[in-house]
Amino acid sequence: MSLNTLGTANLVVFLQDACLKHQYIRSRDLSTIVERPERVRAVKAGLAVALSHLEGLNVGSKLKPQTLAAEASNVDPSDSDDLAKALDQMTLEASTAPPSESKTTPVRIVHSTAYVDILNNPAVKFIHGDIDRDVYLEHLKDWVANSVDKISKGESEIPIDLPQGDLYLCPGSLDAIQGALGTVCEAVDTVISSTGHSSQSAPSTPKRAFCVVRPPGHHCGEDTPCGFCFVNNVAVAAAHAHLTHKIRKVVIFDIDLHHGNGTQAIAWGVNEEYYRKLLQSESRSPDQVVETGLQIYYGSLHDILSFPCEDGKAALVQAASVSIHGPHGQYIENIHLEKYDSTEDFFDRLYEGPYKKLLTKAEQFVKETGGSNDDTLVFISCGFDACEHEYQSMSRHGRTVPVEFYHRFTRDACAFADKMAGGRIVSLLEGGYSDRALISGTIAHVAGFTDVEARIACDWWTPDVLNDVEKGIKKRRGGRQSNTTPLPSWLDRAITLLNTMDGRKPVSKYTSPAPALSMRLRERKQEGGVGGISTPPREASPDKQKPSSAIKTEAKEEIIVGQDGQTSTVKKLPRVILKIGPPPGK
Repeated sequence: MSLNTLGTANLVVFLQDACLKHQYIRSRDLSTIVERPERVRAVKAGLAVALSHLEGLNVGSKLKPQTLAAEASNVDPSDSDDLAKALDQMTLEASTAPPSESKTTPVRIVHSTAYVDILNNPAVKFIHGDIDRDVYLEHLKDWVANSVDKISKGESEIPIDLPQGDLYLCPGSLDAIQGALGTVCEAVDTVISSTGHSSQSAPSTPKRAFCVVRPPGHHCGEDTPCGFCFVNNVAVAAAHAHLTHKIRKVVIFDIDLHHGNGTQAIAWGVNEEYYRKLLQSESRSPDQVVETGLQIYYGSLHDILSFPCEDGKAALVQAASVSIHGPHGQYIENIHLEKYDSTEDFFDRLYEGPYKKLLTKAEQFVKETGGSNDDTLVFISCGFDACEHEYQSMSRHGRTVPVEFYHRFTRDACAFADKMAGGRIVSLLEGGYSDRALISGTIAHVAGFTDVEARIACDWWTPDVLNDVEKGIKKRRGGRQSNTTPLPSWLDRAITLLNTMDGRKPVSKYTSPAPALSMRLRERKQEGGVGGISTPPREASPDKQKPSSAIKTEAKEEIIVGQDGQTSTVKKLPRVILKIGPPPGK
């Protein structure tokens, strides 16, 4: 790989601190809570490792101080997360090279404070709103506002007809949801501004983006929260691209372990409306123009035996198995994960065989719907829970992928975007629950975005390297390193970068624009059929009840909910009982 290639990779990673506010507050027992704030920190750890290795390839470079500079004092000392605490004592290493000699890295980091008001944003209304009244969105805000009161009365903050094991809310959840949506919209604006399609085009702007946001979204339908998801992040981002930037074709690659039933149902409804308008336009005279709207290709690679299909319900299994390209205006491709014997077997037999259809069918969609680069945008719903390092209880059916998959698929998706969408591609974090799956998957994902060759990148996530990373971010009581052995230079730099990202104060002041709608919102239709099915209320999935992560709140900590609805963690000192006996010598 050449240094020139590194300098032109054009990846921007968006971090959103508001996403950490979404927490489980029903009880102090967090042992089964896998969709947790610490997921973001694990992704940051993987990002830091990738950046450190990229600097190693780009000799003499350091991340620009104005991009990642942070004061150690910015780290919140009350934060109980092990990753953050392990880095409290670290400081940013400034570049010693003169500005003229310092090379830039291929990755830009943006600490976003972008947000959208879910009751006053056209893209959110396009996906989750209603013609007369935004009932679901209003209910969601009410559930958040009343969460503490409900829990204090011994009730659930989630309506009883919704899956209690898969969904939870707290006073900070609305900030997390609106921050996640604002961040993905900011990412869309950024990559589109990199090309001439935007009225404010800037060729030097990155055209590839990765959004580290939570809670995830691909299980949420128009008005059906499900599987940790309350709004559909990727669908709202697609609607924002359409309403704000006139994007007319969207490609969504979903590589989460679980089928994105919510995203498929939304895509089905969008395509159905497009097809209806197309038929209307064909029946009218040439001088009568009908605005046909947005078209979506949804392609998913998932385990058909896992959530939401593990119960074998016909509608859900059929929806997760449908493949249709063209008829009724639908472009859906579902591919089921299979077991493999080795990495070679995976790539030779599966990846180059059935899994590649995810990309070839997407190319067919773009060509059949116009083939223009100017009005096409690519998304990745990037879940890392299919990773070989995920909890065994999460991927208990053995349908996994090697870490290298996230590198290989990312490179291929970027090549697809270069060919079909002017290079514009936005990845959004979906699932991924074990720290090792998140760290290794992120390293591979970022390396794929920056075009690092496989023979180089594979050395970045070997078991030995991951062991070193996990040891490097641990600490003894009092803030000391867990051992006195000097860390490898790349790991020392990665820990410094991770400290920087954790301690950083947000700098982005972006607020997603809310242009006036010149069109009707999509008419809400009765869900039904194989492709458009979403997920009905159901019992808590055993797939979602998992062992705790290695990064967790200690047992001797207590979560306190204040009168203002804010939560805080308080250390509880162990009770010591002293027995006083007679004085010595008596």
